[in-house]
Amino acid sequence: MPKGKGTGTSKTSATPATPGSVPTTTKSHDAVKPGENDAGRASVKEATVVGFEELKRLESVTIYDLQLEDDGSPSKERAYIRLPAPFEPYILRFTIDAGSTASKGGILYTNFPLDGSPFERTKFHEQPLPQDFSQPIQISLPITRSGAYEFYISYLTNGSHESSAVRVRSTSGYFNVEPCLRVPGRNPILGPDGGKILKEDVNLPMDGLVIQSVIAKWMGSIDQWTPHLENITYRGYNMLHFTPLQVRGVSNSPYSIFDQLAFSKDLFKDGKVGGDGTGVEEMREFLKKVKATYGLLSLTDVVWNHTANSSKWLQDHPESGYNVVNSPHLLSALELDDALVDMSDSLATLGLPDELKTPDDLDKIMSHIENVIIPRLKLWEYYTIDVASEKDKFLKGWRDGGKVVFEVASEGETKGTLGEGQKEIPELIMENVDSLTRLEIVQAFAKLCLPKNWDKFLGARYNARVDLASALAFTRTILKKDGYRKEEAEEAAAWLAKVLDDLNVKRYEMWDDDKKAILHNIRGRIQYTRLAEHGPKLGKVTKKSCLFEDYFTRLPKNSTTAKHDPLSLSLANNGWIWNADPLVDFAGPSSRAYLRRDVIAWGDCVKLRYGSSPSDNPWLWEHMIKYTEVSAELFDGFRLDNCHSTPLHVGEKLLDAARRKNGDLYVCAELFTGSQEMDMIFVKRLGVNSLIREAMNGGDPKNQSSLLYNYGVGKPVGSMDANCLTEESSISMAGTSKSAAVIPLQGHTPHAFMMDCTHDNEAPAQKRTARDALPTGALVSFCWSAIGSNKGFDDLYPKYLNLVTDPRMYEAYDHQKKVGGDNGIGEVKRILNHLHTQMAIQGFVEGHLHQENDYIVFHRVHPITHEGFVLITHCAFKGTENQTDRGYTPDITLRGSEASLIFAYELDITSQVDVNDPKWLKGLPAQLKKIEVVTPDLRHDNAGPYTHIEIPQKFPPGSAMLFSTKVCGLPPDFDSFCLAGLKDALSELDLVDLNILLYRCDAEEKDYTNGQDGTYNIPGHGSLVYCGLQGWVGPLRRVMQYNDLGHPICDHLRKGSWALDYIVGRLEKYSKTFPRLTNPAGWFRQKFDRVKQLVPDFMRPKYFAMIVHAAFKAARKRALEQMSPFVRDGHSFTHALALTSLQMHGCVTSASIHPTQQLPSLAAGLPHFTTEWARCWGRDIGISMGGLFLMTGQFEAAKRHIEAFCSTLKHGLMPNLLDSNKQPRYNSRDSPWWILQNIQDYARYASEGTDILKMSVKRRFPKDDTWISWDDPKCFSYSSTVEEVIQEVFQRHASGIHFIEYNAGPNLDMQMSSDGFKIDIEVDWETGFIKGGNERNCGTWMDKMGESEKSGSKGWPATPRDGAPVEITGLVKSCLNWIVELHQNGLFRERGVTTIVHGKEKFVSYQEWRDLIQQNFERCYFIPLEETEDAKYSIDSSIVRSRGIYKDVYGTPAPRTFSDYQFRCNFPIAMALAPELFTPNHALLALRNVEDSLWGESQLGMKTLAKGDEMFRGTYDQQNDSLDRSIAKGWNYHQGPEWVWPLGYFLRAYLHFDTQAGQGQKDPNDTFHKLYSFLIHHRAHIRDDYWAGLPELTNEDGVFCRDSCRTQAWSGSTILEALEKVWKMQQ
Repeated sequence: MPKGKGTGTSKTSATPATPGSVPTTTKSHDAVKPGENDAGRASVKEATVVGFEELKRLESVTIYDLQLEDDGSPSKERAYIRLPAPFEPYILRFTIDAGSTASKGGILYTNFPLDGSPFERTKFHEQPLPQDFSQPIQISLPITRSGAYEFYISYLTNGSHESSAVRVRSTSGYFNVEPCLRVPGRNPILGPDGGKILKEDVNLPMDGLVIQSVIAKWMGSIDQWTPHLENITYRGYNMLHFTPLQVRGVSNSPYSIFDQLAFSKDLFKDGKVGGDGTGVEEMREFLKKVKATYGLLSLTDVVWNHTANSSKWLQDHPESGYNVVNSPHLLSALELDDALVDMSDSLATLGLPDELKTPDDLDKIMSHIENVIIPRLKLWEYYTIDVASEKDKFLKGWRDGGKVVFEVASEGETKGTLGEGQKEIPELIMENVDSLTRLEIVQAFAKLCLPKNWDKFLGARYNARVDLASALAFTRTILKKDGYRKEEAEEAAAWLAKVLDDLNVKRYEMWDDDKKAILHNIRGRIQYTRLAEHGPKLGKVTKKSCLFEDYFTRLPKNSTTAKHDPLSLSLANNGWIWNADPLVDFAGPSSRAYLRRDVIAWGDCVKLRYGSSPSDNPWLWEHMIKYTEVSAELFDGFRLDNCHSTPLHVGEKLLDAARRKNGDLYVCAELFTGSQEMDMIFVKRLGVNSLIREAMNGGDPKNQSSLLYNYGVGKPVGSMDANCLTEESSISMAGTSKSAAVIPLQGHTPHAFMMDCTHDNEAPAQKRTARDALPTGALVSFCWSAIGSNKGFDDLYPKYLNLVTDPRMYEAYDHQKKVGGDNGIGEVKRILNHLHTQMAIQGFVEGHLHQENDYIVFHRVHPITHEGFVLITHCAFKGTENQTDRGYTPDITLRGSEASLIFAYELDITSQVDVNDPKWLKGLPAQLKKIEVVTPDLRHDNAGPYTHIEIPQKFPPGSAMLFSTKVCGLPPDFDSFCLAGLKDALSELDLVDLNILLYRCDAEEKDYTNGQDGTYNIPGHGSLVYCGLQGWVGPLRRVMQYNDLGHPICDHLRKGSWALDYIVGRLEKYSKTFPRLTNPAGWFRQKFDRVKQLVPDFMRPKYFAMIVHAAFKAARKRALEQMSPFVRDGHSFTHALALTSLQMHGCVTSASIHPTQQLPSLAAGLPHFTTEWARCWGRDIGISMGGLFLMTGQFEAAKRHIEAFCSTLKHGLMPNLLDSNKQPRYNSRDSPWWILQNIQDYARYASEGTDILKMSVKRRFPKDDTWISWDDPKCFSYSSTVEEVIQEVFQRHASGIHFIEYNAGPNLDMQMSSDGFKIDIEVDWETGFIKGGNERNCGTWMDKMGESEKSGSKGWPATPRDGAPVEITGLVKSCLNWIVELHQNGLFRERGVTTIVHGKEKFVSYQEWRDLIQQNFERCYFIPLEETEDAKYSIDSSIVRSRGIYKDVYGTPAPRTFSDYQFRCNFPIAMALAPELFTPNHALLALRNVEDSLWGESQLGMKTLAKGDEMFRGTYDQQNDSLDRSIAKGWNYHQGPEWVWPLGYFLRAYLHFDTQAGQGQKDPNDTFHKLYSFLIHHRAHIRDDYWAGLPELTNEDGVFCRDSCRTQAWSGSTILEALEKVWKMQQ
């Protein structure tokens, strides 16, 4: 790959972003196709990102944070993002976890124009991802303009940055920035001069849109519109939706546009238009006036799919439609349509009824079509192959000896001349002729001898022609003819004819199905149009009223059309199809919809044929782009007519043109795709701002409430996401730091434009009852969405009006009329529409919807002030016509709230008779009658105050009441109060205090409280995993993220304040022992007392979550502040791993690291290893201290634990079980070496360094190893320095360790046999390795002792590993390296040890011991890849199982020597600790084999045994007590289950050797990426699991293991150490 192309590190086009910063430059290029390499793409000149100056002027910045997946794709739920209008600029920040797959050479591409250039859909600007593995990867885009944009990540995979790398791209995501809409402000509707238009404009969010649909031709010319506009404004609308205003076609339908570039002359006084005659300038000035004077934005339909059948320009450009010249697949459909038109014109002549009155009349029509028309047309010929004709040509060719040259055409292109032998028959066919089935032969013939896709598309009759040369060769091959003998011609031709007949079978079947569809569809449409009661009953068939719908427009024959091919003058009309795939062109070659008569055609509209790009139809594209641009310049918004039938590439191109003219264009559409997934495709690709929804589609109150809930509730009352998940942060821009609010993005559904009733659907009087207009219109106004209505709905028109044929005009209302006039529901709409906009602007985002029987109650609330409005409606669906009272419903109770009546009305329809005025459009006579309402009264009960709203007895269907509400006594600054003082309250807490505040599992809590307290149990959910805040935040996280207020935890909180009391009581109890917790306890009491006092029960979950989550975040922050820079400045994964130290390190009564002092101790894992003897394990602590203490900077805690274990040194060992230093148990051979490794690491990391060697340690046992009780006076009676302890460990091992454990027997370990208590450890002075153990004990971490008497495993360890385990050898070598270094620097007094070698006393220096191990390690442990190399190594080739690895143990006694060769996960531990022992190329080979055999993509841990081993058992189940010894009582604990902690050492080993001898030599980033690829699931697990840690182990392939600790100290520790090594290398 050329330097600088796609590496992500050498780009000069963008400044890599650091966390919280914004890149300052960008580079642009054309889009990358999936899998396309960067090389060869043209670069574009760099330009400065626009938006920084605007951001710099703000006091604080809002950041919307979008978390991407590991591969850079958004999750499914985050694939579409809606962003608010940038009235003030803000930042969209893309965040990817450090080290994610997508970060390798990663580049963010977006077509958002960062350089301020005009938007181009295919021009993508690039931002290289920062290559910092210790911090989150963040790219911030300043959002300063509206529009719809795409993004994706391109990154490198499958290789290094060199030519072996492959650049791939993620799945695209889309973000839609809402348009900046501004309108003149208005006075609050409920105040003085309510609704009065003001001079100053206000920012109008899309949720504040209130849109009125009108039919312009019914309002007259625009000089007559004043009263209509005044009334629309008076009713609270702020946007006017016009059906198309262009010149209409012959049908007079607004949607059948004659001239897209000119406005209808009847819009202008006396039809007079100046200038160019288009009326564009007049309309421009008029719309400006409408906005300024009446406060109305404008929205127009744009019609892109068709034009009027009478459009004159079609005569010049018939190629703009689908005709049989450019679409020959329509030939058969046109022929059928011609025949049907002729039949319609000749009904009387044919003796058929010309006015259908009965089903019998229809039967006669259909009989003629089926038995006369269709047979006469022979339409099957369009489907089939002409067998006779093809047979004749074949016969001639055969008789001519196959020598005749044929012109072969395929898919309309001449391929050249073909003769005998020119078409090769595939060898597969030639070699398997005898085995081919008849079907296979026929299929092969079709593939070789017929045009491609011959059976997919229709064309001319007998369109599929046989490729004669191929057919001759194929037939001769199949029939095994060695030539073209004339006497065999008939046989061959007959065979060919049979093949063609076989191929025709499916074509005839297809025709039969299509013929059925033709007859079915024709019958259905005639039934509807002529006979059906709900149909139009078109009456007598005439020339103007054809019996059949016009599928084609026939252009007139004149001098203009004469210059075109006559076949091009019949153009397919547009229409729609039930349940059609919107991504398939139903007039395209793959569709037979026109022949099948599937299309419900619009005879006045010709379907436009754009082709695949503007080059396919240049004039049409230019014309429609100009139409779109003019419309975008004039109007504030588009409604995309027939959007679901708009080809996506057409919609994209035209909307791009529109947005170039009007960047703040509002775009809405009504989609009929049939699925939400398909809707989303259109929304994302086209950037549709709102999808139109209709309340009248609800079939009953329950269904209607579902519609309103799905598209209009907004957030539930008491929502948590904004309060709880928004983070306060800061951002650096050009050296300036700004405060920032970071809002995580969870993904969005399409925004809704909720209409009570659209202009082209039935009125309430038709679908429900007329009086339902009031409750439905009122409910829609409460939706958190754009809302709208049509004028007929508000004015109570009795039925849907035909906008094509109805000639009447709107009646001009005087909006000063009082209630009870002829103003429909206008007075109620006036209040509610204004209120809707007011609530949207002010942020009344929360809503609650309740439906019971025919009642729907809608409450809308402001989340901060808690003021609101509640609407109570009584729906009036069919069946309620005669009901005059309230019916059955309980009264309304508003807990903790006050309410005041605003209005109460019933809609009284005084007459159901349609006035049917010949001149004016009039609604049903009706009155809005005031309802007498009992003033709501504030009451009190045990749960606190509440308002009782009595439903009046006379509250019939068709009624609505509106009340204002506010929460009793809850001050507007209550949210601020809840968070105040938090930092100070936690400022004194240390990490042990924070262990109590954040964590503590059930066993730990019970231990401290003598069994009185434990984790909190939530009914319906179960017990929390922690008593501290993490326990609550676990389940609350999803509740907060998705506002899941139906979760059991929310239900529990609404029912009472027990959870609040638990948190306070717990901390107050702890504060008696841990006084620094007094302040947090007091803080919680203060906040929760006020919550209990002031907050109504339905709001309690919100404030509980707000307070708990804020305290949780602050406590985490306080903890991280006390940790090392590596942790503090790291990414979230580093934080989470580091916080594992808080989970594990704390005070419990029954376990300490000192017998008489209550000191905090490190647990091995939760929940199983938490108290008493089971809490502190020497090995576990030795492995865990490095990551959890040293890497996090907790040096005092590390020092205390080092001191504790040094004090317990006995027999030269440190205990495996510390048991508070009371009853320590010495049965682990590796514990002392892990502790020594920690001392070494402490000296390297802690500021005091090697001074720890001089630390004095009081010894628990006498020098002679005599066992004494912890309270014996001799206990701790003498001291040693740490240096002396280290020397003692080495010397005792050098001398040999032989003892039987104190108190050996069932009282010590009821599972172990007597030999298991024998401890024998020696140094093999031939190799320097430390060996030990026997077949009855298990002295390493693989320490599972058999427990099953039934299976016979009791007393037998599964993995004794007696000999020299590889990781102990590595530990010893690491410690020797250090001691030699210390001695050389004068920091360690002793130079070596005294031992017995070959029966003689000998002094062995540490350097000699070290070198001895170094010299023998590879020979003794490496298993070469090739058996021919075995002689160089200590190998028994007969028992080698796996090669290219290192032995697990050296020196296991016979007959168990095979154990040495078992492929386990232990040798990478030695690699990480003592890498110099390993030959680098051997090490890399072995590590790759570990990856292949012990690791898998779904795993969290390393397999403890390779799957190919006969002892492999991957599922651990401690409860199993079967006869199967291999698994009974979990005997396979370390025989395949996947342990997490070894992974950390594998990562460290890989880091070392790959950067020294692998791909990482050239670029360490390659190695870093590889390491992080192993941690994908760990990041997700620790983030999502309630325990917030990594487990002890999993079963095979990462499957959950119920017997595992849910969070384990060493699991987090070793991975944290690996990450620290990466961090240090990057420093």
